[in-house]
Amino acid sequence: MTTEPAFSLGIEEEYLLVDPETGALADAPDALMQACKDELGDQVSPEFLRCQIEIGTPVSADITEARDHLARLRATIARNAADFGLAPISVACHPLADWRHQGRTDKDRYARLSQAMRAVARRMLICGMHVHVGIDDTALRIDLMNQFRYFMPHLLALSASSPFWQGEETGLASYRTTVFSGYPRTGLPPDLGDWAAYERTTGVLMELGIIEDSSEIWWDLRPSARFPTLETRVCDACPRLADTITMAALIQATLRMLWRLAQRNMRWRQYDNFLIGENRWRALRHGLGQGLIDFGAGRIKPHAELAEEWLALIAEDADHLGSQPSVARLRDIVAGGNSADRQRAVHAAATSAGASRDEAHLAVVRHLVEEFREGLS
Repeated sequence: MTTEPAFSLGIEEEYLLVDPETGALADAPDALMQACKDELGDQVSPEFLRCQIEIGTPVSADITEARDHLARLRATIARNAADFGLAPISVACHPLADWRHQGRTDKDRYARLSQAMRAVARRMLICGMHVHVGIDDTALRIDLMNQFRYFMPHLLALSASSPFWQGEETGLASYRTTVFSGYPRTGLPPDLGDWAAYERTTGVLMELGIIEDSSEIWWDLRPSARFPTLETRVCDACPRLADTITMAALIQATLRMLWRLAQRNMRWRQYDNFLIGENRWRALRHGLGQGLIDFGAGRIKPHAELAEEWLALIAEDADHLGSQPSVARLRDIVAGGNSADRQRAVHAAATSAGASRDEAHLAVVRHLVEEFREGLS
């Protein structure tokens, strides 16, 4: 048996800053960013737009440590934002804001991206959540990536938090995914034979000067450009801390399950991106509402059934990693709905009570502010 990878965790989240009274987006004041940096150092940074803040946890040995780090980061951002009359929300798309009215952060990388991508970059008023899992061995990293991409639609359906865009009901659970697809080098990763194939493939673009490095490859799942990790990027930003932690725990335990299968000379069956992409569409369109295709069984299964099968698959791994309570919350998310479901319910309730279009969206923003605070000390 080979040495078990660390399966350590790192979580990155992107937040939007809002005026809690009006629900409108607000640029991060320089003094706010400095106050956060004074406390958090390089665990906080500006994002592409001035209304965004990005955080990243330190490397965590397990899900309990990751939760503690993330709770501290969220609480610190919320406390400092309140000093300026603002509040953070963790959501993939603001329900009402117009991307045309947002200012870009003055940073060389962002200026270059804006110049290269033009209007596609300017529309990026979206926020995601990324989970890094420590896997030192490069060959294993690629092998697990090839197998784990099967689960990208499942994670997207659970985390979907962007039903509204510029004040309109999109009919999608994750509109963010469609916005981000305007960038090149996004979507499901290709099936790569080994690490050398990954380096050759990405190296072509670097040698031509099209990209600076592999951080400009924005697949749903990729080897990190900076760390010895496999980085899952498919998830919408989750409003609630507990949901982010459940996503991270599911990712960690599923990767360990795939590694464990390999120790028994087994592996997850790989399907073409054409088929996985159909599930990805179902996830961004319907969220948890319509189920996903089980290609082995040859039928569409509801998420409640998929959840029980998933939990059974990773039970041994969640026990080993000490993450059983976190992964078990999968049942709660499926039963209670994802953020897109909750936002729609808040919007519908406000509308039924006589709220105008803007008032109903303000109710959604205030709901998101409250959800951000859940579980923070």
